[in-house]
Amino acid sequence: MNVRLSPSRRRFLQVAASAPLLPALSRLRAADGTGETEHFHYRLAPPDGPYIDSQRDHKAFAFHEGHLLYSEDNARTWARKAAFPDAANLLWSTFLKNGNLLFATRANLYLSTDNLASYREITVKRPDGSDYKAHTPLDPNLPGWYFHSLDGVHTWDVDGKEILVWGNYCNVVGGPVPVNIYYSTDGGETVKLAYSFGRNPKFQQKGATPDQFLGDPDNPVICRHIHGVMYNPAERAFYACTGDVDRGHGHEVHWMRGTYDWAADAWDWKVLVSVNSNSRYKSGGFNFVDGQLYWAADANGVKLPNQKHDRGIFRCDPAELADKSKHTLLFDAEFEMANMIIQDQTILASHCAPASTLKTGIAVSLDLGKTWAEHDLAEFGPRSPVRFHPKNTEGWFRVDLRTGWIDRAEVLFIKPKA
Repeated sequence: MNVRLSPSRRRFLQVAASAPLLPALSRLRAADGTGETEHFHYRLAPPDGPYIDSQRDHKAFAFHEGHLLYSEDNARTWARKAAFPDAANLLWSTFLKNGNLLFATRANLYLSTDNLASYREITVKRPDGSDYKAHTPLDPNLPGWYFHSLDGVHTWDVDGKEILVWGNYCNVVGGPVPVNIYYSTDGGETVKLAYSFGRNPKFQQKGATPDQFLGDPDNPVICRHIHGVMYNPAERAFYACTGDVDRGHGHEVHWMRGTYDWAADAWDWKVLVSVNSNSRYKSGGFNFVDGQLYWAADANGVKLPNQKHDRGIFRCDPAELADKSKHTLLFDAEFEMANMIIQDQTILASHCAPASTLKTGIAVSLDLGKTWAEHDLAEFGPRSPVRFHPKNTEGWFRVDLRTGWIDRAEVLFIKPKA
């Protein structure tokens, strides 16, 4: 049986009294990585195929042995192939509504406007229109991760126009790098800085002097990296959450709210919460549904011997985020939650493998948080599922499986049961 019940609960967690329990089903699985649980089907991408990095509707983007690949049939076949010598360092990609494809290596950003028949490098712009270029690393093998993200939802429609917004999850491997939020309102043709965090002394190049530190010298708000950026249509506002633990230079966990002025092409960001990392505000994934904020906490900071980590999956009105008494605990999570996505009443939230007794742990609700179960896809070994991409036209979510927390391993597809 693959539904894992915590000893302290001994039942499906947070089940509403009137909600029937789903019938038990021993997990069915095959040697090729396909299987099912009571709540979803799952399958690995073919191990001998390309690494499928992103998807949108029926399209998919992948890389393999010095090449980029483009699919128009949900990664069944690959209609186009383009040589790309730095494919092994590809870390992020996204499809735009107009068909454009934006993708990035460690410190370089590229755009294809013709279904990968060609591509060109894009230089990020500062708010004043000048070029924002990657720093020259003191160690050329450590250029940093400028564009890599931990979340997988980056585009939203606002008044009939699409906007792309994302932040970089960085300063874990690959070298020190500035922490930024980026955006585009023209299908990736122009990418600009929406926000730049300050200079964190703990994440700088070895031997750098303070005048060489990376980050905005005029911004006192520092962090290690960005966990995610999400849009709330009810407020016409964006929210960002950052990490990590306090390192003697101020809090690094922040919730921020930003609004974008289309006419002025300008952003206004405000810090809503700043706390240490033993807090529910350290989030591994957040979403907005019908104006309500849902988030998964991955609190992991220093705590007292008899103190619990402030973890779980929570919901609140965004205006009451700073008031913990107004939060509703939907799921009493025992372990850090690595990432979360909500689509069509389905919630998928993943365990951080280094912190969990499950090998590949996933919490699932098919009714927007009324009933819950946890599954361990243990056959994949210790894996942290991150970068949940919305369902394709066949109903499959796309997920990165990371060894430990950050190193890329396999691609997993999950299809909820009706």
